[in-house]
Amino acid sequence: MELKGILKHFDTSFISKKTIITQLKREEDDSFYQVWRIDTDAGRYILKEAKAYESEVYHTILTRIGKNTPAIYQTAVIDEKTFLLMEYIQGEDLRKCSRHKLVLALDALISLQKETWESPVYANLGYSFDASFNGRQNRGKYLNDAELETVYKKFLEIYASVPRALCHDDLLPFNIIVSTDNAFLIDWEYGGILPYPTSIARLIAHDEDTEDALFYMTQEDKEFAIGYYYDNLLKDRGITYVEWRNTIEYFLFYEYCEWVFVGNKYENIDNEYYIKYLPLAKRQAHRIQKLNYQ
Repeated sequence: MELKGILKHFDTSFISKKTIITQLKREEDDSFYQVWRIDTDAGRYILKEAKAYESEVYHTILTRIGKNTPAIYQTAVIDEKTFLLMEYIQGEDLRKCSRHKLVLALDALISLQKETWESPVYANLGYSFDASFNGRQNRGKYLNDAELETVYKKFLEIYASVPRALCHDDLLPFNIIVSTDNAFLIDWEYGGILPYPTSIARLIAHDEDTEDALFYMTQEDKEFAIGYYYDNLLKDRGITYVEWRNTIEYFLFYEYCEWVFVGNKYENIDNEYYIKYLPLAKRQAHRIQKLNYQ
């Protein structure tokens, strides 16, 4: 859908001849998508096509508790597609992580999860547990490795049993924007009440300890994140540190399996990500079988 046609459905009195509208690109592959930044005399805005889960999560959960998420100003449904006019968040993402930015990001996530911990009110809104669990079960059919399948079966058991809270199921570092003293979680396409480690595992799993990597985070900062998250969210909820450390290892294992699923399902095992992540998944499976946190 062309931008002019979309804007007809919004109150655009804030747009003038001096307004500059820029279509944004995906960080991972530099392709354009249905998101625009609108620069006006009054400020900046984001206009985006929202997935069904995202629109629902914003309107039913995040507008109530979302001090760490962008504000929604206007909504329009056009040809069964939902478009959101949103607050533009000025800042840096977490692709080049520092300890300061990491703490703000963790505080934002922890704040949202404290407000929604085991919430029956929000349980079936957005990307539900049932939808996420079915997807994860289906992905397990494409591991093509006995050892990975054994560990993955245990992961599914843990996934179904741990407490749930609001999670962003794609919390990669470019979906966190950090300002001077706050962090904002954006792009809630797969947000809902899910097993609590879902977001933090996604955040720390794919970072590398080399500064030219797409996602940079030191191993020390990853360990810090695991401890900080426990101390500020889990310690007072009857979860022991040993239980937490074992649980996060399984959720990290799931993250490493992502490109194994994709490569096997689509018969593309020459893909660079499959080649990179298969050894990581195997190594994590070995690690899980040997670890015994004290």
